Amino acid sequence: MNPNKSFIIDELYERVNASPFVIVVDYTGTSVPQFSLLRDKLRDSGAECHVAKNTYMRAALTKAGLPDLASDLIGQTAFITGDNDVCAAARAVKEFAKDAAKKDVFKAGILDGDALDAAKLTTLSSLPSRDALLSMLLGVINEPGTQIARVLNAKFNPDADSADESAE
Repeated sequence: MNPNKSFIIDELYERVNASPFVIVVDYTGTSVPQFSLLRDKLRDSGAECHVAKNTYMRAALTKAGLPDLASDLIGQTAFITGDNDVCAAARAVKEFAKDAAKKDVFKAGILDGDALDAAKLTTLSSLPSRDALLSMLLGVINEPGTQIARVLNAKFNPDADSADESAE
C-alpha cells in the first residue's frame, strides 16, 4: 500500500477510535460557505467535520473494529467525530440542513460501537442538550424530597396552609 494512503488511514483510525461517535453525512450540492458554516456549528458543539475518500474511511472503520457502513459510503460524504455530545453534533447537522434547504443529510452513524441509520440520527438531533437533560434528571430526582418537605411542613406548621389559603 502507498505510504501516503496508509498515513491517511491511520489518521482517520485515530479520529474514529478517539470519538464515541461517527456521523456520516451527505454534502452533495453544498457550497463552500455553507460547508464552512457547518464546520463552525460543529466546532461550537465540540465536534469536527472531515472529508475523506470513502475507501479510506471504510479501511479506518474496519481497522478500529467498528460496524461496516460500506452501503452508506457512497457519493460525497463527510464524517463527523467529536468528544462526547452526539446530540449536539446531530442538532448542528440538522440546523445546517434546514439552513441549506437540504432534506436527507444523514446517511448513517456509529454510536458507542453500534450502527445507526438516518432515522435514529434524526431522533438524536431532536433531543435536548446534555445539560438540559441533566437538569431535567436533577428535577426528577429532587421532586420526591420536595414533596416530602411540603407534607412535613404542612403537618407541623398548619398555620402556613391557612395563611396561604387566606392570601388567595
